[in-house]
Amino acid sequence: MAAQIENLGQLDRKVTLEFARADLAKAREDRLAKLGKTMKAPGFRPGKVPKTMVEKQYGMQVDFELQFDKAQELFYDLAQKEKIQLAGEPRLDPKSELDADKIVFDAYFEVLPEVKIGDITKAEVTKYTTDISDAEIDRALDVLRKQQVHYHPRGDAGDHGDGGANTAAQAGDQVVIDFVGKIDGVEFAGGKAENFEYVLGEGRMLPEFEAATLGLKAGDSKTFPLSFPADYHGKDVAGKTADFTITVKSVNWAHLPVVDDAFALSLGVTEGGVAKMRAEVKENLDRETKRRITSLLKGEVMEKLNSICEFDVPKSLVAQEQERLAESARQDLIQRGIPNAKDAPIPAEMFAEQAVKRVRLGLILSDLVKQQNLSATADQIKAEIDEQAATYEDPKEVVRWFYSNPNRLKDVENLVLEDNVMKYFTSQAKVIDKAVTFEELSKLN
Repeated sequence: MAAQIENLGQLDRKVTLEFARADLAKAREDRLAKLGKTMKAPGFRPGKVPKTMVEKQYGMQVDFELQFDKAQELFYDLAQKEKIQLAGEPRLDPKSELDADKIVFDAYFEVLPEVKIGDITKAEVTKYTTDISDAEIDRALDVLRKQQVHYHPRGDAGDHGDGGANTAAQAGDQVVIDFVGKIDGVEFAGGKAENFEYVLGEGRMLPEFEAATLGLKAGDSKTFPLSFPADYHGKDVAGKTADFTITVKSVNWAHLPVVDDAFALSLGVTEGGVAKMRAEVKENLDRETKRRITSLLKGEVMEKLNSICEFDVPKSLVAQEQERLAESARQDLIQRGIPNAKDAPIPAEMFAEQAVKRVRLGLILSDLVKQQNLSATADQIKAEIDEQAATYEDPKEVVRWFYSNPNRLKDVENLVLEDNVMKYFTSQAKVIDKAVTFEELSKLN
């Protein structure tokens, strides 16, 4: 009699598996004989233990293992015959006594859903465009200049070319101070420091602290009230007001390198000077712009795909993804050197929403790739690797690095596959082009 698959609702299924105990007799005898060859017992040489003693010690264990193995074999034979798309491993529940002549198991399992992809032609996505102007190149060079900044005392001959006429602290200056803070006349933990340095305007200190420092000169002292925000990271002082006294030890102005051939050489541009440096900066900005635009478009495509498709999500796949995300979070903490990260409690449940989204998207992409033949080709994978490798000093070595590890190749394959899906989606959907500046592009989520 053929096994009947019972629909338990949504994606849950159940099937009852039956087989005769006699079907396992030969395998049982062989398994016990094998165990008997190595079994040790007082008064007997290894391999010479009586069968009755082998049976007594291992019989129940062997029955249990063989029956589960047989039930699993029957289940997967049935799944293959019926072309069942399994979402995960079955749960096998024995329904008969171990000594019964007929062995019965209930197999509970989930099937993959039928993914119903909505009408892509009705979807709408935004594709951003950005032109890199000389202003963007100048701003990028300013960032590089600030990475090489060094400071000189206010009042020296080179102080902004004014001969040191103004020695008061200004925005952009580096100040070195001693400070002490008190709440109700009592010093508090973390409220005192000596030779503490920071740059005015970088936002490292609270606005009231910076405002009090502006205009002071080396040797000046000042006492002022400071109200800590209610959400301040220091819980002991959050929402309270402290009186701070600061004493300025030194005020230093920022000396930025001039954009010239020497500056270009310091950045590794050995030929072509400033013109070559600006060309390389533009090339890097163009590459970053392309990556950013593609990332934004891909993210929106995936969101739209997720929203227009309807199907139930297998609980087993979600559970697996939750565990994977939890383990990934743990490994991240370990790599960052967080103490006791290995044993820190990271509940898988906290990743439930993310796991559902990732599983849904994975099923959608899998179905769409099959429908539209969007699999990544070897040429596409090679082109992607070559493009990534081109940004390094030794592209050939980077290419070898990718091809030496199947997991790295798989990551690239998945990236290309997502690009293929994105290109297909945008060929069907309504795409709105929107021009933005590089700064605006960098702020988009």
